[in-house]
Amino acid sequence: MSKNGKPVKRNIVNKECKILALAQQKGGVGKTTTVINLGAALAELNYKVLLVDFDPQGALSAGLGIDSYSLKQTVYDAMVDADVDLSKVILPSSIGCDLVPGNIDLSAAEVQLANEPGRDQILKEKLSSLLNTYQYILIDCPPSLGLLTLNALAAATDVIIPVQTQYFALRGMALLLKTIKKVQSRINQNLKIFGILPTIYDSRTTHAKEILEDLANSYPDLLLKTVIPQTVKFPDSAIAAKSVLTFAANSNAAESYKNLAQEVINRG
Repeated sequence: MSKNGKPVKRNIVNKECKILALAQQKGGVGKTTTVINLGAALAELNYKVLLVDFDPQGALSAGLGIDSYSLKQTVYDAMVDADVDLSKVILPSSIGCDLVPGNIDLSAAEVQLANEPGRDQILKEKLSSLLNTYQYILIDCPPSLGLLTLNALAAATDVIIPVQTQYFALRGMALLLKTIKKVQSRINQNLKIFGILPTIYDSRTTHAKEILEDLANSYPDLLLKTVIPQTVKFPDSAIAAKSVLTFAANSNAAESYKNLAQEVINRG
């Protein structure tokens, strides 16, 4: 940060692309919110960032003010058609990141690709031509452990696991970690778990504090330092098609994603 509190633009030279998949089979844990605001925080620091809307709900595209249903091509077309280059689908966004949009059509991709050879490697192949263009690629995964999520994990260098600080959010952690371990052994040996990101944290409640403590005790080597607070500023900023960094620049919410961006950068 500069003395006036504004982020210092970095001169980025030949940084190897890091592909971060935001994965969690439970919905409503802040995956899309994290993709938008982590992307915006990295872009503020002059990194070239690509966001991939890989969830059939299309929340990432909608959160950036893009009507993906009016587009001629989305990530779906690139996934099911070998002749569609992913770079032709990319759009600019209002938060300084580029976007590969997605929508409900993606739900059909899992069925259409079921019998395709190398079906879990398609996204990796499509992204390969973009690795020299971007320093960070963030993939918003669907709330499931199906073929789309497997494609994301096969393409990723790292996975971030957002976990809502509530009891039921912890119940699926073992299954997700087991799935990641299988991906590491069978599909992507280079995949690393970047960390578990506590989200929607309400510091006023004893329950949230206990869950955060449980995460620290259960996953001491995986729990990230950053904790994302619960605040209405996240849905409000999404409605405005802005990141929380511009919508509420001086808020704790904005500060939390700046801190997360620094954790990501510090890992190399």
